[in-house]
Amino acid sequence: MSNSNRYTLTAALPYANGPIHIGHLAGVYIPSDIYARYLRRKGMDVAFIGGSDEHGIPITIRAKKENTTPQAIVDKYHQLIKETLYRFGVSFDFYSRTSNPKHHEVSSDFFLNLYNKGKFIEEVSEQFYDEDAKEFLADRYIMGECPKCGNPNAYGDQCESCGSTLSPTELINPRSSLSGNSPILKETKNWYLPLNEYETFLKEWILDGHKSDWKSNVYGQVKSWIDDGLKPRAMTRDLNWGVKVPLPDAEGKVLYVWFDAPIGYITSTIEWAEANGKDWKDYWQNPDTKLIHFIGKDNIVFHCIIFPAMLKAHGNYILPENVPANEFMNLEDDKISTSRNWAVWGNEYLDEFPGQEDVLRYVLTANLPENKDNNFTWKDFQTKNNSELVGIFGNFINRVMVLTHKYYDGKIPAKTVEFEELNQLKDFAKNIGTYLEKFEYRNALSEYMNLARLGNQFLQSQEPWKKQDNPEEVKGIMYAAAQIAGMLAQLGEPFMPFTSDKLFKMLNISSLNWNELENINEVLPEGHQLNESELIFSKIEDETIDFQINKLNQSKTQNKMTNPNAEPQRETINFEDFQKIDMRVGTILEAKKVEKADKLLELKVDTGIDVRTIVSGIAESFTPEEIVGKQVTVLVNLAPRKIRGIESQGMLLLTDKEDGKLTFLAPENETLNGVNIG
Repeated sequence: MSNSNRYTLTAALPYANGPIHIGHLAGVYIPSDIYARYLRRKGMDVAFIGGSDEHGIPITIRAKKENTTPQAIVDKYHQLIKETLYRFGVSFDFYSRTSNPKHHEVSSDFFLNLYNKGKFIEEVSEQFYDEDAKEFLADRYIMGECPKCGNPNAYGDQCESCGSTLSPTELINPRSSLSGNSPILKETKNWYLPLNEYETFLKEWILDGHKSDWKSNVYGQVKSWIDDGLKPRAMTRDLNWGVKVPLPDAEGKVLYVWFDAPIGYITSTIEWAEANGKDWKDYWQNPDTKLIHFIGKDNIVFHCIIFPAMLKAHGNYILPENVPANEFMNLEDDKISTSRNWAVWGNEYLDEFPGQEDVLRYVLTANLPENKDNNFTWKDFQTKNNSELVGIFGNFINRVMVLTHKYYDGKIPAKTVEFEELNQLKDFAKNIGTYLEKFEYRNALSEYMNLARLGNQFLQSQEPWKKQDNPEEVKGIMYAAAQIAGMLAQLGEPFMPFTSDKLFKMLNISSLNWNELENINEVLPEGHQLNESELIFSKIEDETIDFQINKLNQSKTQNKMTNPNAEPQRETINFEDFQKIDMRVGTILEAKKVEKADKLLELKVDTGIDVRTIVSGIAESFTPEEIVGKQVTVLVNLAPRKIRGIESQGMLLLTDKEDGKLTFLAPENETLNGVNIG
């Protein structure tokens, strides 16, 4: 543990475009809360900061899908996310949101500080533009084939299949998620942070300074980025939702979400400090303060390269001491997917398992994806609850409470016998603390459960209920068992705070400083009066688990997503819109390959109303020779657009076959060209 006693802990800001699920909890919020609670128990000065990211592209995408405004979306989900996290016991000192006017002010000031110091490069560049939607496309509004793994639905900033960070121009066959059309490149001006100028700083700070203490998955990803060579990255975007760029010649531009989102940590700290009579600068600008970011692996580059470069460029801020990013949590051997509703939603769990917040905290901690992706299953959840929490932990506590009340009216008896188990208690506190300081939560929780096992095995082997003829020995046994129960109450609070609260009430004690626990073996002195016992864990029946598994299995049907690889439904249209579609039977008269385009064919099609040129991406499924003379279905009233310099005047309708090839949607029998379909 560092000599500093002041810590700023940040937990990744969730996008306020939907509820949080177990992947979020396991990746960020449970680990950060465990660490914050541990530090507080050590007597540290902790600012545990969170908030909702309300300016990301996922917000505007959700708003379009729900036919509402981005503000309505963030208002709805910010409140739901905040309530869910607090209900799980995530003990933020302050949880804010990036749509607050205060955040817009702080972000603008930060941008202007860098701008006035000449830290940005002003560039006119070509950006993707959707001619139908008449707007520039943010990275998340561009989809295409990933150049690294071939995923056909990679985003313009990241491939969620292989995890690669991308730029839109790297995508193969990019398309707009607004219209589905191929976007064009159009000139626009933006402000770039030249990350290449910070390579030397980043190498010295991370590659030389943190090789031994940062997690290998974090260090490795950062090293790969730096070794590949950093490039300038735009810190502004052509959008109408976000923090407006505070410059007179920046109409229609907002700050890049990964510029303003991490500044949200600073804003939230400022709001917390103002509300509590503190100086926020102590937590962000004092070199004695330790800054730690808790994130998932998909945010490593932003927290370890872009945000530190921003802080360095500003000059007044401390840099993170550690960024203990976790990998991903899968669900029932499948990747968690919000679009497929393949998730365990936090708010639903809380409603369906009332009073069992700690069970999920326990199971997620036991399975944390610390160094590689891990898996959550409902059967494992049930087993860990019934076998470990009920069978070991709960069984031991119940025996201690029942026997102490039965034999001694709930008062701790005298220490009449020395047991070696008592000398081990302080070691558990030391060992758990050592693991937590290294962010090894699974080992820490395992050590904690070893203490419960020790208590259970101790009572089972000593069998005080069979030694009533030796009351002095029974006193010693029950005294020792009570100390183990008391230590379980003390050490469990970071992992299972609700359970520890129950134990504190039952045992009639309050929490002690962790440093003190590392040096004592007695938690409940002789004569201490216990309160009445209560059930701390209950068995989870098969029917409950079967319900959850069935709900998961039904989720694809409920969402009409029977094909997990299918793209989500686009925004709803009216019947009047559908009536505008004009589909005709046509015949392909000529076909030839488009030069320097492996997938494109140039076709001459008789639509019955004219003979027109159509460019179609079907060359991988058909040769030009085999389709001449074929009848096809043509969308004839699609606005013309140029593809590889050729004006395409319509679209052929096709569908995929199981082998990945395409097949034409065409009439079964030969029909006159120009006949309407539908």
